[in-house]
Amino acid sequence: MQKYSFNYNKESMAKALGSSLPISTKHSAEICKLIRGMSLTKAKELLVKAISKQKAIPFNRFNMDLGHRAGMGPGRYPVKASKEILNILESVESNALSNDMNKEKLIIAHINAQKASSPWHFGRQRRRKMKRTHIEVIVKEK
Repeated sequence: MQKYSFNYNKESMAKALGSSLPISTKHSAEICKLIRGMSLTKAKELLVKAISKQKAIPFNRFNMDLGHRAGMGPGRYPVKASKEILNILESVESNALSNDMNKEKLIIAHINAQKASSPWHFGRQRRRKMKRTHIEVIVKEK
């Protein structure tokens, strides 16, 4: 059983966890910071736009030598991380619907990206490791 870094109420909240996802922890942290506190439908729309490279994700912390985007400061289009986080958001939405929650009233109460283990890359070992990240999401009704 996984432990969460957030105390939640089983009756009024729903949760989902993605463990050892092959995505960048830094990109995931920036996405999580942006969508924390948003409504679930709005966050999903934002991630779909980031995947199609219509709207950039603003980078506030990990923005060294990063170009500016229109209407914001430094930003990127983290497609791979956005796809994985979108899958977790769809999973937590289905978990909330199974708990008889209203889909339109769901907001993201907690989302967190944590660094996971970094195993050696496949093939010949030339001091190269893989990126892994744990993502946990908890939603609640307004």
